[in-house]
Amino acid sequence: MERKEFLKTLSLGSMALPLLIRCNGDDDGVTPTSTTDDVTSEDTAADCIETASETAGPFPSKDPASLQRLDIRGDRTGILMDIEITVLDQSNSCIPLEGAIVDIWHCDKDGYYSEYGGTGMQSADFTSQHFLRGRQIADANGKVAFTSIFPGWYTGRSTHIHVHVYDADGNSLLVTQIAFPEGSSSAVNQVNAASDAGYTKGMSGYTTNSTDNVFSDGVSTELANISGDVSSGFYLTHSIVV
Repeated sequence: MERKEFLKTLSLGSMALPLLIRCNGDDDGVTPTSTTDDVTSEDTAADCIETASETAGPFPSKDPASLQRLDIRGDRTGILMDIEITVLDQSNSCIPLEGAIVDIWHCDKDGYYSEYGGTGMQSADFTSQHFLRGRQIADANGKVAFTSIFPGWYTGRSTHIHVHVYDADGNSLLVTQIAFPEGSSSAVNQVNAASDAGYTKGMSGYTTNSTDNVFSDGVSTELANISGDVSSGFYLTHSIVV
């Protein structure tokens, strides 16, 4: 999907969020959720297998309800990445789960998370910042969308995005993570070779999915689809069955 089409479809969902906006009492910076396109066969997860549960830590969002927004970049720079997640209801033949609350968070291009800092792998201190964290509400097609940057990586972990899905009443349904395809021509390899875009680590010392301490048991229900390129940005789609 072209980026201009992606952003155009996002703008059509302006009626999707009025309840939560009123509950928050402040709509500053809030942008409606994703597309109004019909759900396709790719979204319905024919095998309807529940997405694997994973740890939320060590850097979960401290107050995700305050971060309802489309653009989660903050002041972080990097290669553009548009994210679209579809939430499907396993208990109801994997139909889209309208109204699901979806939180995501991930590290910046240097491997750092906002809201934390000081020691160990989080040596930079970003305790007062909230970049690369956001919340959206699933539309009638079970979809949410975010504008972000391509995540970097840090020792012991492959490239990933954290996701926490709640029902419309705020009850936790699933904590999971999104894995990225790998290989010499993969987006991961392309991005980490883009030193002119600030991705300076390269792939030396990179932890693959198969040796990752979260994904080593398999990523069959957590692997995203990614299209695009370094110059124009990437587009990530993923279905989560709860």
